[in-house]
Amino acid sequence: MKKIHSIIGGEVAPGFEEVKKEFIKNFTKRGELGATCSVYYQGQKVVDLWGGYRDWKSRLPWKRDTLVMVFSSTKGLAAMTLAVAHSYGWIDYDAPVAKYWPEFGQEGKKEITIRQLLSHQAGLCALEAPVYVEEMKNLDGVAEKLSRQKPLWKPGTKHGYHAATLGMYMNELIRRVDPQNRSLGQFFQEEIAQPLNLEFYIGLPEEVPDDRIADNKMVVSPRAVFRIPLKMTLRFLNPRAFLYSAFRIPRGYHPHKRESRSIELPSGNGIGQVRSMARAYGEFATMGAKLKIRKETMEELMSLSITPAQGALDEVLGIPSYYSLGFTKPGPNVSFGTSRSAFGAPGAGGSFAFADPDKGIGYAYAMSKMNYNLKNDPREKSLRKALYRCLH
Repeated sequence: MKKIHSIIGGEVAPGFEEVKKEFIKNFTKRGELGATCSVYYQGQKVVDLWGGYRDWKSRLPWKRDTLVMVFSSTKGLAAMTLAVAHSYGWIDYDAPVAKYWPEFGQEGKKEITIRQLLSHQAGLCALEAPVYVEEMKNLDGVAEKLSRQKPLWKPGTKHGYHAATLGMYMNELIRRVDPQNRSLGQFFQEEIAQPLNLEFYIGLPEEVPDDRIADNKMVVSPRAVFRIPLKMTLRFLNPRAFLYSAFRIPRGYHPHKRESRSIELPSGNGIGQVRSMARAYGEFATMGAKLKIRKETMEELMSLSITPAQGALDEVLGIPSYYSLGFTKPGPNVSFGTSRSAFGAPGAGGSFAFADPDKGIGYAYAMSKMNYNLKNDPREKSLRKALYRCLH
């Protein structure tokens, strides 16, 4: 049987060889089983690597066109759709959500702005009316339940990770402002994926076979579990905690089931090629000319995150967090990119993708073996650090 690190494909541009060395080390030293990493620099692809197994039980190798679910890293691509809508002049980030979606204004939500909603400050991280997977294709019905939800805290005073609901609210916003009433997944395909020649789906089409998709597996070990902050573990186990509720939407969801993959869940079920993610972020990192992104929109995305009045402590996760316009932002204890103008989104298990406009970088990494690190997974971080060493 081949050694796993011998099953490496792809290439790097001259000057970026150190990234490939670290990619191989991930397999030989850090327990990687299957992964891919891609980087665009100043509009050019400079790193495109894949290796190991997309299904390590049956030893099926990761291929150039292998797709992978990236969980919450999907949020960044979903946020790009709102940025495109902003560039089209369809939304104002500081306008109330109810301006575009009047029913949203129920239950004390009339003054919540799009900026507050996208920054996880609206207090809408959970739902009193349960939503089941089989209901998710009826977006009108989902929107009705979303609009009836009461905020769990005074909007704008603090923030808490809207693990699943953020994408649902973003989906309805796009439907409301788009003259064609497209869903967010449709809008992403036509306004971002097609112009950039990407293969990434928010709602997997029927024609894409399951055997192209990497098999994400969580490897359970005592050492790995201890990487999760104790406060977060306790919240996840407490049925009265926001975290417990936030991660159980929609009910019946399972990432390996076709039904769950086919619905549009812009918070967490995006499936695609990782180079497509890097290409999308690379476009935004170089001012988005092909997507006709306005300078004003880019300035918004690059601006500092606004910490709510009660501080950076995340009411859901129990750790400091920094959010802006649907993206995760760098902060005092969350570092990526070369300054706080960077923006991106991490995903469960270790995936991460971001734009660094200072350097013109679009970066993305995803894997099949899922770890428990909330940030800075050693495999991903080693690649990111090697990339910036190459630039220096």
